[in-house]
Amino acid sequence: MPTNATHAPGLRSWVQGANAPGCDFPIQNLPHGVFSPPGGAPRGGVAIGDQVLDVAAALAAGKLKGAAAEAAAEPSLNRLMAMGRDAAAELRAALSALLAEGAEPLPQLLHAQSAVTMHLPTEVRNFSDFMASRPHCARLGVKRDPANPLPPAFHHLPVAYHSRASSVRPSGAPLRRPWGQYPKDGAVVFAPTEAMDFELELAIWIAGENALGEPTPISLADRRLFGFGLLNDWSVRDVQRYEMPPLGPFLGKSVMTAVSPWVVTAEALEPFLLPQPARQAGDPPCPPHLATTRPDALNLQLRAAILTPRLRAAGAAPHTVTDTPFAGMSWTAAQMVAHHTSNGCNLLPGDLLGSGTVSGPEDGQEACIAELLLRGPIAFPNGETRRFLEDGDEVIFTGTASAPGFTTIGFGECRGEVLPAHASVT
Repeated sequence: MPTNATHAPGLRSWVQGANAPGCDFPIQNLPHGVFSPPGGAPRGGVAIGDQVLDVAAALAAGKLKGAAAEAAAEPSLNRLMAMGRDAAAELRAALSALLAEGAEPLPQLLHAQSAVTMHLPTEVRNFSDFMASRPHCARLGVKRDPANPLPPAFHHLPVAYHSRASSVRPSGAPLRRPWGQYPKDGAVVFAPTEAMDFELELAIWIAGENALGEPTPISLADRRLFGFGLLNDWSVRDVQRYEMPPLGPFLGKSVMTAVSPWVVTAEALEPFLLPQPARQAGDPPCPPHLATTRPDALNLQLRAAILTPRLRAAGAAPHTVTDTPFAGMSWTAAQMVAHHTSNGCNLLPGDLLGSGTVSGPEDGQEACIAELLLRGPIAFPNGETRRFLEDGDEVIFTGTASAPGFTTIGFGECRGEVLPAHASVT
């Protein structure tokens, strides 16, 4: 869909926080989420500046109307996502008009973001995780096979596996250090993990539904993209390495996946689309059923930071360990949808896809600790070091979309703290 008046860089809001420089949620963004006000039940809302527009309250006041607004007010965005991108775009235009400078200020429809509780945006029925970063695969694959570090299928399809939907949680949910089986000192032990890792990914939320047996062709795949967020694919590396042969990740990945609660719509990201990067010399061409001339890559910059207990106690800022671009990923979100449905698999409204670890080619762009450790332990400004995450460490993801001539927008945060393992699980 082309850009329109809702993307105009000069557009301002009567919500003053939305006009602040560097704000994640200016009026050009308007992401959807599910929140609870103090003492209230979960309901749909829209982030604007440092506030949340209560969509149900706007409906009750007669300031919004229509089926899409009614769906956006519900305690789950599944029905709104089922209505597809056209309905979301119409609602976006109405929200922009309601919140624009010059419209009637309606502060009674707002809640401070600092005062609300955020929830998962959908009832996640299915979650699939991809592996689309060439640098990520190559760095870790060299340890397995220096001559052939990439998976055999990497250039022919976006590699993925089905992950665990029931353990998806919103930002802020703590992660309990899990117990697991892994080799140590010549034996296989059952003990708390010693290799807790994060993986910085993009969350992809699905719109619409295809019937079982009916693929979504690449020409229509972008219409299945409702929106995006940040995703932490928490990874238990010692357990994962031991269990993967021959069937792939299981308990090393199902421990928890965290997502940012605000869903930045695909329409909001239209100004930030780029052509997919060219394939490297010697790579095979893209298969015809996944090839597209539409600019489907996204000009995003994603960051991961760690706040240790000592940094927290000193009032210091989290230490950024990763600052990486998303545009260089080898496969786009639309190609992931086309591949996922190519065998007739039915993707449902509100299904979640993970982009895979968003690692770039340069030092400092490694999007997980397993890669960062290839250059040595992580060093913090206060003299601390880390090989993997320790109890009390908090991981914070942020991200922005930018392009010349347009207002930069953000995703909010995806954060979570590592709690100590249970003393015993026997």
